Amino acid sequence: MTPKPFPRALDAPSGESVVLDAGLIEPAIAASRESPRRRVILRLHTSDADPYQRMLNAVQPGSYIRPHRHRDPPKGETVIVLRGAVRFLTFREDGAVATSVVLAAHGGAIGLDVRPGVYHTFVALEPDSVVFEAKTGPYDERVDKDFAPWAPAEGSPEAVPYVERLAG
Repeated sequence: MTPKPFPRALDAPSGESVVLDAGLIEPAIAASRESPRRRVILRLHTSDADPYQRMLNAVQPGSYIRPHRHRDPPKGETVIVLRGAVRFLTFREDGAVATSVVLAAHGGAIGLDVRPGVYHTFVALEPDSVVFEAKTGPYDERVDKDFAPWAPAEGSPEAVPYVERLAG
């Protein structure tokens, strides 16, 4: 019997409105602790076809989100830290860091809006960090992310030291 793969995303809660509270966030955090990827998405939108994609990303230190951009079609992305802290980075075409900013729920900068076509990623600086992410839809896994060719692939041996460098 093949084991069921760990979900990358949890289904959206039902109902006409969703209250973003500890009762919603805690199961996503618990799932991120158990995930081999050290993160899990909790969808707030109900369909990949939705024109406005909203999600909570529960992420643990050491999780690697390969730098990417949204370019087909071009999409900006807004992130707001609801719990914990992350380092958000943008990159130039050659892989040089253009922006590196700590976003934290408990002070200073709490969010960032990245323009379409800009390579970006974030790394968790605190356990149980939760980030609200929003971008235009629809979501098509085949073209959503244009991964940076200069960044190591997720799961590769080079990814571990790379994410450690990004965390600073």
